[in-house]
Amino acid sequence: MADKRDYYEVLGLQKGASEEEIKKAYKKLARKYHPDMNPGDKTAEEKFKEINEANEILSDPEKKARYDRFGFAGVDPSYGAGAGGYAEGMDFDFGDLGDLFGSFFGGGFGGAARSNPNAPQRGESLRTSVTISFEEACFGCEKEIIIERVETCDVCHGSCCEPGTTAEVCPDCGGRGIVQQRRQTPLGFMSASTPCPRCGGRGRIIHKPCKTCGGRGLVRRRKTIKVSIPAGIDNGQTISLRSQGNAGKNGGPAGDLLIVVAVRPHELFRREGTSILCETPITFAQAALGAELEIPTIDGKVKYSIPEGTQSGSTFRLKGKGVPGMGGRPRGDQYVTVYIETPRNLTREQKAALRKFSDLLGEKNYEGDKSFFGKFKK
Repeated sequence: MADKRDYYEVLGLQKGASEEEIKKAYKKLARKYHPDMNPGDKTAEEKFKEINEANEILSDPEKKARYDRFGFAGVDPSYGAGAGGYAEGMDFDFGDLGDLFGSFFGGGFGGAARSNPNAPQRGESLRTSVTISFEEACFGCEKEIIIERVETCDVCHGSCCEPGTTAEVCPDCGGRGIVQQRRQTPLGFMSASTPCPRCGGRGRIIHKPCKTCGGRGLVRRRKTIKVSIPAGIDNGQTISLRSQGNAGKNGGPAGDLLIVVAVRPHELFRREGTSILCETPITFAQAALGAELEIPTIDGKVKYSIPEGTQSGSTFRLKGKGVPGMGGRPRGDQYVTVYIETPRNLTREQKAALRKFSDLLGEKNYEGDKSFFGKFKK
């Protein structure tokens, strides 16, 4: 843990920063160091991972409280108990009474361990992100992501002991990890549960710690995981992979891996639910006379006939050309809005022909004008 930076320092914040400050700082830094904004930059990639890890802890009120109180030892199961530190397998709750007793006894009654240290404990869930294209989001794809997670040591298999040796049940606490202490106070005799000083709250005494994991039973490894992204997923949605997070302790289940999907914007299309929206230019002649257009879709180009007198801003529907629905829902539609492109750089002959054409037109050819001037007169 010596090479880890303080989570507040990573986000450029002071300890005790508010939820809004954390969210704002994370968004700013994540945008700056996102791999898509820094292709091939390994330093930016590592910073992005560091920022995500800091946000995962500080944006969770419970994890943030543990981190503020115990540092890395309060949020990382691979962090062992040091002298006077946060012992592995223990969960303290220092309330107002703990502070009161601490003032009387110099800190001897910090709080009781809330559970058996040898009971199975579920591993923490991890959060990461993956960026995909607009088409990959529509049709689904398979991606490989690289994560760092805590796994059970494959040498000691989580026993924390060197192979061929076993841990001794602590004779002082009987394997519970806590002992009862009775002391006289100005209020009378009082009892409290405190971490067993002999075993450090673990309930076991390990005479020969595993050399591979340092007696923690857990190791941190980098893993490549394949994830199937379903068709129809949208930007910002999360995929949950069961049991792909940090390993549990004492035989407890592993946490989950939560993958937030980011979809790159498309140069032609935008999405609303399962609908795809796009715009296409047409000429004045096509709008006036009608025409057969080639419209781009996520399936390729399709032909669509627009009627005579099509107005700029008219929208047409291509049924079944939208985004496939998730969970068996039907596929959406594509909506195409046409706009008339005004020609530029006309020659003298073209201008003359256009004026002559304009002179030939009458009021009956402009229903919109009649409607406008009728409202204007009223």
